[in-house]
Amino acid sequence: MIAGLVVLFFIFAGLYADVLWFDQLGFLSVLTTQWLAGTALFLIGFIAMAVPVWVSIQLAYRMRPVYAKLNSQLDRYQQVIEPLRRLAMFGIPALLGLFAGVAASTRWQPILMWLNRTEVGRKDPQFNLDISFYLFDLPFYQAVLGFASAVVLICGLVAIATSYLYGSIRISGRAALVSKSARIQIAVTASIYLLIQAASIWLDQYSTLTDAGELITGAGYTDVNATIPGRAILAGIAAVVAVLFLVTAIIGRWRLPLVGTALLIVSSLLIGSLYPWVIQRFQVVPSAKTLEEPYIKRNIDLTRDAYGVSDVKEIPYNATTTAEPGALRADAETTANIRILDPALVTDSFAQLEQFKQYYKFPDNLDVDRYTIDGKSQDAVVAVRDLNLAGLGAGDTWVNSKTVYTHGYGMVAAFGNQRSADGQPVFMESGIPTAGALGKFEPRVYFGESSPAYSIVGAPEGSKPVELDYPSGTDGAQQTYTTFDGDAGPKLDNAFNKLIFALKFQSEQIFLADSVNEKSQILYDRDPVDRVQKVAPYLTVDSDAYPSVVDGRVKWIVDAYTTSADYPYSTHVGLSDAITDTETPAQPFALDQINYMRNSVKAVVDAYDGSVTLYAWDAKEPILQTWQKIFPSTVKPMSEMSGELMSHVRYPADLFKVQREILGQYHVTEAGSFYSRDDAWITPDDPQSSASNPTLQPPYYLTMQMPGQKKPSFSLYSTYIPDATGATSRSVLTGYLAVDADAGAVDGKRAAGYGTLRLLTLPKEDTVPGPGQVQNKFNGDPSISAQLNLLKQGQSKVLNGNLLTLPVGGGLLYVQPVYVQSTGETSYPLLQKVLVAFGDEIAFEDTLDESLDVLFGGDSGATAGDTDVPPTTTPPGDGTTTPPKSPTGDPATDAELKSLLQVAKQALVDKQAALVDGDFSRYGAADKRLNETIAKMLTLIGQ
Repeated sequence: MIAGLVVLFFIFAGLYADVLWFDQLGFLSVLTTQWLAGTALFLIGFIAMAVPVWVSIQLAYRMRPVYAKLNSQLDRYQQVIEPLRRLAMFGIPALLGLFAGVAASTRWQPILMWLNRTEVGRKDPQFNLDISFYLFDLPFYQAVLGFASAVVLICGLVAIATSYLYGSIRISGRAALVSKSARIQIAVTASIYLLIQAASIWLDQYSTLTDAGELITGAGYTDVNATIPGRAILAGIAAVVAVLFLVTAIIGRWRLPLVGTALLIVSSLLIGSLYPWVIQRFQVVPSAKTLEEPYIKRNIDLTRDAYGVSDVKEIPYNATTTAEPGALRADAETTANIRILDPALVTDSFAQLEQFKQYYKFPDNLDVDRYTIDGKSQDAVVAVRDLNLAGLGAGDTWVNSKTVYTHGYGMVAAFGNQRSADGQPVFMESGIPTAGALGKFEPRVYFGESSPAYSIVGAPEGSKPVELDYPSGTDGAQQTYTTFDGDAGPKLDNAFNKLIFALKFQSEQIFLADSVNEKSQILYDRDPVDRVQKVAPYLTVDSDAYPSVVDGRVKWIVDAYTTSADYPYSTHVGLSDAITDTETPAQPFALDQINYMRNSVKAVVDAYDGSVTLYAWDAKEPILQTWQKIFPSTVKPMSEMSGELMSHVRYPADLFKVQREILGQYHVTEAGSFYSRDDAWITPDDPQSSASNPTLQPPYYLTMQMPGQKKPSFSLYSTYIPDATGATSRSVLTGYLAVDADAGAVDGKRAAGYGTLRLLTLPKEDTVPGPGQVQNKFNGDPSISAQLNLLKQGQSKVLNGNLLTLPVGGGLLYVQPVYVQSTGETSYPLLQKVLVAFGDEIAFEDTLDESLDVLFGGDSGATAGDTDVPPTTTPPGDGTTTPPKSPTGDPATDAELKSLLQVAKQALVDKQAALVDGDFSRYGAADKRLNETIAKMLTLIGQ
């Protein structure tokens, strides 16, 4: 008894903690609605199973033949069961009801969606029903019929068992003797079961529109002309057999229903299986391309609609492969914004330059955002300085990890298109305390991707702060401390709440520690993605949240989707497979096989107080409208988004990955070509992934101007190569997909161009190199290999950055930053070289400007913007021009400097020639001469 009470209290503690958590966030209705729906469905499921089973047992027992003569075996069974009969008669239905109730309670989502369904406004091409029937009605009806079928089947089984046990059914040789009461009960039960099966078979007609076939998803020629009519006939036969069982209940003859059941089985084999096979094998297969054409067209149209790619703008792009002087003049702004900083490689650089203490960390892959600096939009690589309690070492005590080290600090942002003279990132926001171009904002990060499992914050007014704010201070102090003053978690202001959370986190210190006071709050479930998923369980949340400085706060922006697997004629995609690439690991989803996806919600999580705000990004989306009826007032209209927040909203990468997978095949809209698969594309593997474990190349965010755009915009792009399944892969480009990812900031309204998909289709006869070919040329070029060997001296390693592709200069330009990292413990990658490829030509220089000039004959027509940034900058002058001054003021010294300059110039030429020839002995001599000459020049000018 005591043990049971303890278990119940633990359960209560978990439930009450959830109430406090949801209530603090303002989403208590989400929790209570789930509980109420789950409880109601549990009761319905329990009653719907337990009562019929109990009635079935009672009828079979009460209508048993009292004076039936039983065999000795049954008599022994009765003697064993009789003392437990009452318990069994109630216990068996109750136990079955318990299982049924639990199963029913987990189905609260489709039940609530059916009760609050919203019409889509588009009808399917086969049955002319609104698509909402397939999204909401059909899953509900099938679930109800499946449950009812299980209930009736179990009722029939327990009735037969009880009747046999108490003599209503007796086996005598080959004959079975059935009493009248048992006959009526079993016949009526069988009739109800068959009626349910008839309804289920009838509904199976509509399921053909979402079933995946060998060629397409949806009903094809065989389904329309054989399977669907066959199922309608089988449903009618099942209904007739159900009537025959009712006749048996009245007249007592089993022959008719048994013959009818045999007819149903034979019909299901002939009509349900054999006839469709014959049609498919002998009529469709020989003429599949012609017969399947209208159904393929249905699949193409509805698949493109389901994934939001029906309006993709296809642009023929006759890409040139010859770099001409001045070819980049029209794309000067695009080339000036090329991001040379790789978010997947500069984590160590951020850590060494901006981590400061071992208890801070940056994520493995940084994010890309954009900020307006001096009136101009700049792509930025961004990250928050989050906590890493593992770095505390021996200092990882409960007091330190739960009450002192409670939050990360600061936002770090680097220009995407700049580097310092020695290859480091150039920061637009950095330091502790934070400073830079992003203005003043709240830098504390209590809610981040690596925040502790829980922290206890808050203290009475006037008390000494105990939370470490950042590792520096004033008046000689080494640290600055703070006290959280927001509303971010459940209160620990009484002993009962302390006990609840001590049980939840299995930590008696929460209850006993004197640092836990009446002003304390407990912060947990702090990952922004997890918080959004908890308050909106009906949404599929994006795999990555990214931080932005918005309205004076650091806020996590999280994309969320409404998905379904029941959109008619739409092809299914494995969501986890589609989004997995070198930057996104595989992860499970509650609904993985989907055939409909919309980015219907933008969620924002405040990094300081953890507040979650959901905005309806696609207010007309029917699934979102349905959930807004279920959880009213939990999603705000998009018009309430501030302009600054809107300026940081971007097109989500996960949705784009799914769309690019779909468009690999469904860019083809002509049914004959689709059937032949003569123009199928796939996403290329990332050139940086290993040959033994290839992974897809991720899409990249860039500011660029696509053909058809009037000016550059923040975009997300990916490339295509031919789908050579079962053949030798050809890594030549066939397509280039990009989407306008910039939502804009116009009075809280989304920019008109946001979400516009543009697909550049390259001529089939052209052979524009794909990413794999470019990487191979880069790795195999003798001149580049020689330079790389020099960079690797001293056991340094060379790291290739992301290989970017841009449609500029009438062709496709490849840009890849190259980093060098020493093998020391505190080393980090330094950007030293930039690879540029255009067609078959390659350049490999210190900066992007230099590489473009080499590639385009010294007249690229554009300034790339990645020239080395010195450690300090000179303030701008007043616009007047002054003549150049003499270096030393002494004509003789100036003449000597000029002479040395010519020597240095010749040494540079000799170095380059030796490098091309692979003569490293001569290269070293020239390098030594260059260094000695530079030293003499520095001495002459007094340095």
